[in-house]
Amino acid sequence: MAAVQNAVNTAKENLEKWLEEKNYFTDLLGKVEEKTKVKKLYLFLGIVGVFSLYLIFGYGAHMIVTALGFAYPAYQSVKAVESVQKDDDTQWLIYWVVFGCFNIVEFFSDILLSWFPLYFLTKLIFLGWCMAPVSWNGSDTIYNKVIKPFVLKHQKKIDSAIDKVGEQVDKYAKEAKDAATEAAIRAATENKKDE
Repeated sequence: MAAVQNAVNTAKENLEKWLEEKNYFTDLLGKVEEKTKVKKLYLFLGIVGVFSLYLIFGYGAHMIVTALGFAYPAYQSVKAVESVQKDDDTQWLIYWVVFGCFNIVEFFSDILLSWFPLYFLTKLIFLGWCMAPVSWNGSDTIYNKVIKPFVLKHQKKIDSAIDKVGEQVDKYAKEAKDAATEAAIRAATENKKDE
C-alpha cells in the first residue's frame, strides 16, 4: 500500500512540476486559475476527466484518438529527421512500425472492440504509452518483445515472398508494356492504312 501511495505522490509531484513549465497550455491554465481560484492541477484533472468521458460516450472518438496518435508523432518525426541525432530517428521509426502493426490488428478487431465503452479511452492510453518519452515506452517494448523476434525468425521467408512478388510485378509490367507497345504500333499502322 505504501508503494502505491509513493507512486501516486511521485506522479502528482511530476504533474505539478509539468504544470509549472512555461508553454501555451500551462499559461492558459494559469489565467483560468487566476480567474477561478481553482488550482491548475484540479483544472487539468477536470479537463482530463471530461475528455475521458467524451471518449467513452461522445461522438467522433475514433477520429480524435487516431488523430492524436498521428499528429504528435508526425510532428516529432519531422523534428527527428531534421535533427543531426540518430537516436530520435530510430525512436520514431519504431513508433511508426508499432503504430502500423496496431492499425492492422485493429482493422480486423475493430468491429468487435469498438463496441466496448472504454475502447477509445484505452486506445488513447495505449498510444500515449507508445509515444511516451521514457525508456520503457510501449513502442520499444512491443517492438523488442514481439515484432523484432517475429521478423527475425521469419526474415528469410518474408524476403523470399517479397522477391517473388517483385518478380511477378516485373513480369506483369513487362507484359503490359509489350501489350501497350503492340497496341500503339497496331493503331499507328491502321491509321496509315485509313489515310
